[in-house]
Amino acid sequence: MKRITNSLYQNQSLLYKFFLYVSSAILIVYFFPKGGKFKYEFQKGRPWQYETLVAPFDFAIEKSEAEITDEKDAIQRNAKQYYDYDPNVVNISLDEYAALFQEHFPDSIVRNVSKTRLQREGVRLLRHVYDRGVVSTNEIVPENKEVLLIKEGNEIVDVNTNSFVRPSQLRRVIKSYLGNTSFGSFEDAYYNVVFDVVRPNVTLNKNFTQRELDKAINEISYTRGSVEKGIRIIAKGEVIEGEKYDILRSLEKEYRSQLWNESNYNWIVFGYTILVALALLMLLLFLRKYRKDIFENNNKVTFIFFNVVLMVFLTTMVVKYNVNYVYVVPLCILPLILKAFFDARLGLFAHVLTLLVLGFIVPNSFEYIFLQIIAGIVTILTISELYKRANLFISVGQITLIYIIGYFAFYIIHEGNIENIEWLTFGLFILNGLATLFAQPLIYIYEKIFGLVSDVSLLELSDTNSKLLKELSNKAPGTFHHSLQVANLAEAAANEIGANAMLVRVGALYHDVGKMKNPTYFTENQATSVNPHNELMPKESARIIIDHVTEGIEIAKKNNLPDRVIDFIRTHHGTSKVYYFYKKQEEMEEEVNIEDFTYKGPIPFSKETAILMMSDAVEAASKSLKEPTSIKIDAFVERIIDKQMEERQFLNANITFKEIQVIKKVLKRKLNNIYHLRIEYPE
Repeated sequence: MKRITNSLYQNQSLLYKFFLYVSSAILIVYFFPKGGKFKYEFQKGRPWQYETLVAPFDFAIEKSEAEITDEKDAIQRNAKQYYDYDPNVVNISLDEYAALFQEHFPDSIVRNVSKTRLQREGVRLLRHVYDRGVVSTNEIVPENKEVLLIKEGNEIVDVNTNSFVRPSQLRRVIKSYLGNTSFGSFEDAYYNVVFDVVRPNVTLNKNFTQRELDKAINEISYTRGSVEKGIRIIAKGEVIEGEKYDILRSLEKEYRSQLWNESNYNWIVFGYTILVALALLMLLLFLRKYRKDIFENNNKVTFIFFNVVLMVFLTTMVVKYNVNYVYVVPLCILPLILKAFFDARLGLFAHVLTLLVLGFIVPNSFEYIFLQIIAGIVTILTISELYKRANLFISVGQITLIYIIGYFAFYIIHEGNIENIEWLTFGLFILNGLATLFAQPLIYIYEKIFGLVSDVSLLELSDTNSKLLKELSNKAPGTFHHSLQVANLAEAAANEIGANAMLVRVGALYHDVGKMKNPTYFTENQATSVNPHNELMPKESARIIIDHVTEGIEIAKKNNLPDRVIDFIRTHHGTSKVYYFYKKQEEMEEEVNIEDFTYKGPIPFSKETAILMMSDAVEAASKSLKEPTSIKIDAFVERIIDKQMEERQFLNANITFKEIQVIKKVLKRKLNNIYHLRIEYPE
């Protein structure tokens, strides 16, 4: 049991990566839309590239979205409105009419006509108005349209809206009615009394109208015709358009619905899991073979997998919501961020693998993958010096332009013209570009969450007005000047061999901050001829010199410097020896413990830390040159770096002999420029 526990403890890093790998694969498959994958890829306007296709089963031909939309619009245009007819209003108005008749028909205007006849005619007039239907002034009634009137007993009759009477039309209706009788001279009196008692008896029944409209829309058939099993659908080479395209689309949907059922569910998920796991495995193997330093860092591996899963998640959510917006997802953020924190090769590799996974769920997968890969390559080629804000805007503009050009080309291939091109899609690409600009704040967020360092942070750290560097210049001005010189040398060497020049410069600026604790024990800070080491034993002096590394690490951590910068403090002396005090101790004792005069390491483990070690040793030792000449400087640089190589200081630095030779040339040239002979001016 103890052996198993020890084995698990020793391999906990690998176990964590395995857990991360498995959980990422499961999450991605979980995000996938639930549907089988049709085994044929086809696009409208392109030839059928497979063998002649015969219907494998009976299926219905589905109408296109445009056809269904047109049918719904037609139903809404032609749908009849339902109005309620209230019979009680007539009786109320007749009662009011009887009460007001004497007031509006006094004896002075009646003369020789019978009041009974006049009253009876008024009743007939009022019933005539109500039979036509009285609507409120506020009621919105379409003109000359057939509607349905719901009368007493739920009797429904067809009427034309022009027959309805509004209060404003009342005089015209009365005049028309009385024109056929002998009571025309009493028009004003009838108008006054009817106007006083009439009220709406016809109102729109919105609920019933909407219910009937919804019922009609729900009864729309989403299919038109069917295809029987064994019928030829399309032959090889035929262009996919019109009816054939609709049939293929219907077959694809039916195929997916039949495939994704309870009996096949587990098998389909298993197949997706294998393919996704293979893609993620390739990413892990790439890291293990070509980026071993990243592979061994669980935090960095987690960061990479997190971003891959995040891009898949965002895309699948958009596909589920509305597949037409799939190009809004800023996938180019992935290679952009990975390049900012690591390198271009890893960024592009992860981007391509992510697209291969997304190819299972996006429509027109070839077109999608092609456009996204081209955009990813443009991202890698154009994004440089991200700490310069203008560079990001320029790069995003180029990425957006590539999207637009690529989509335009695909559209021409599919349609053969640009008459019906969807300009809205270009707007989606612009939104994509705007979303890609979010990479800048996202980099800052990732730095805080995952403790990573980008060029943006390195630029801030390189500011010599920062708190820590100002403190260094005040407490140890000689060390500060030495750090500036080393930074210039290291940056030039890094640029020459293609290393991270900004990282090297920042590492050089901070590599000796530990000397602030005892600045006068280092020769560059001794303003007088008094050397405090003269009062110490060589062994004690060596301890003070060696301790500036561990003290520098402590100071850096207190000031929240990133681990990538602290690595330069930790490795800039490697496991070299403090030879001056070692030789002094040898003169005093026969047996000397070399470990007391050896830096604790570790040795440099990257090109950048190796460059700093060379630059630091060369710059510090160059101060001891008397009457430097070009020949002396060249031999001096060769001797120091060759000694470091003999001590196997660059064994883990992944740096070649050729690159070391290039660094030597750069250091020689820069030192020659610093110590070039000057003309002696006469006094």
